[in-house]
Amino acid sequence: MKIYVKLVLTALFWGGTFVAGKVVARNVGPFSISFLRFAIASTLLLFLTWKIEGRLPRLKKHQILHIILLGLIGIATYNVLFYKGLKMIEASRASLIIATCPIFITVCSVLFLKEKITPLNILGIIISVCGASIVISKGDLRQIFDGGLGRGELYIFCCVLCWVTYSLIGKSVMKNLSPLASVSYSSVVGTVALFLPACFEGLIRNISHQSLTDWGCISYLGVFGTVIGFVWYYQGVEHLGPTKAGLFINFVPIFAILSAFLILHEPITVSLAIGGVLVISGVYLTNRRSRSSIWAKNLK
Repeated sequence: MKIYVKLVLTALFWGGTFVAGKVVARNVGPFSISFLRFAIASTLLLFLTWKIEGRLPRLKKHQILHIILLGLIGIATYNVLFYKGLKMIEASRASLIIATCPIFITVCSVLFLKEKITPLNILGIIISVCGASIVISKGDLRQIFDGGLGRGELYIFCCVLCWVTYSLIGKSVMKNLSPLASVSYSSVVGTVALFLPACFEGLIRNISHQSLTDWGCISYLGVFGTVIGFVWYYQGVEHLGPTKAGLFINFVPIFAILSAFLILHEPITVSLAIGGVLVISGVYLTNRRSRSSIWAKNLK
């Protein structure tokens, strides 16, 4: 029972990252938020890796490039685009666009890794893509074909592409390295890569002027949205298996929408509700098989 509570809370924490990110993105630059979030997370993750595994695993030569790519793409680039997008569009809409990550990971796995797919999975992909289209276009699908979509939607969709790449590379890395170590090392790489851009953005000049709310959001993103969420999720994978644990990820956009409604007073529109149901249903159908181990690290 305890592990189910942890998985529900993990989905809640990850859903809350959209709200926290939206709040802090109003006042702090995307490079600075990303750097501070992962400076906190990297410190805690390295400590947990050492504590849980008894050491910090030594990387082999062929793993170094992969870890660097994970840090640059999945940590640095993803998060900068994430906060840029959140500054422009609603947290609830962003959460449903991000929720399509498993769909694109499945498609890329079939195309590039030659994994098999069932008719039910294909139906799930179609349903989810239709739902995402409704969410992105706010119910007016003509916007997609007329080029009427904004930069915010584009930034968040690019996040999806970053996470697809991160997940596929991560699958190869985690054949010989634990998920905890992989995320810890890639977080360190991402943090280092973000430092100079954050400084040019005004990190050092502005750090003392940030409000308690901003610091609270950044701390939430680093501790609850990254470290606790990650550890608890993989405890669920260990106890229940990736398929059952992966089902709880479907609750992330639901919690994000509810949190955005309650905290940010974002409206739950008809297009958002219909698109949300389609996205979540499609993701569920697409991942009826044990495919969630590929995309298990979707944090937000």
